[in-house]
Amino acid sequence: MTDEVSFPDEPAEYAADAPEAEGASGDAESVYAVGIGPGNSEYLTRRGARAIREADVVVGFETVVEFVREEITGEALTCGYRDEPEVLATFRERVTDGASGTAVLMGDPNHSGYQFVGKVESALEGVAPVEVVPGISSLQVAASRARTPMEETTFVTLHKSGPIEADLRRLERDVRDRHLLVLPRPYDWMPERIAARLLESGAPDCEALVFERLTHAEESVTRTSLSALSDDIDSKEETAFSDLSVLAVRR
Repeated sequence: MTDEVSFPDEPAEYAADAPEAEGASGDAESVYAVGIGPGNSEYLTRRGARAIREADVVVGFETVVEFVREEITGEALTCGYRDEPEVLATFRERVTDGASGTAVLMGDPNHSGYQFVGKVESALEGVAPVEVVPGISSLQVAASRARTPMEETTFVTLHKSGPIEADLRRLERDVRDRHLLVLPRPYDWMPERIAARLLESGAPDCEALVFERLTHAEESVTRTSLSALSDDIDSKEETAFSDLSVLAVRR
């Protein structure tokens, strides 16, 4: 049985600790971390699709792998949060034996995907460099739908493990001067609770949009305000929105 690998305490910080190794781009020995977009195959870049098709082994969370199943020609290794160490140990074993590898992540790895990138990179330390292949993020799609230019917008992801207080304070600081794009955290920090927190900090009652399942057939948008969202709170555990949501707050 393949041994498990151990991950750094802060995988995202591990992934962002230094630039990619010089010469890693296009290296035949590189393992790719590919952003597959929001899940609609039309938003998968050609570069990302090629990295998936040409890989001997593809690893990722089961839901992510299923979105690109038709692109995979090699072995598919799927994991959940509980068996990540074991599955990435198997991935490391395949790459060590000479297989070409690709890890797949939702959206763009640069938008809240660094935790998995860090885990892949730490699992392959001393075996192969990891090259990130950017993708389309639901954040980019939301910015287009809400007409919130990125250079005038503060982006915060709450969809992560660990402390988020500093991220909430950034939202409070910028809500008066900049647009906000927020990835909520299911299900304790969803749009209603985020709106309430902003209003409690003294934020104006801004226009708010909640986008759900962007780019999919069941895509929807709720056009509302911070006060209306805040009024909808029933409890910390209840929300009107899915876990595939993006909150946009227009300044």
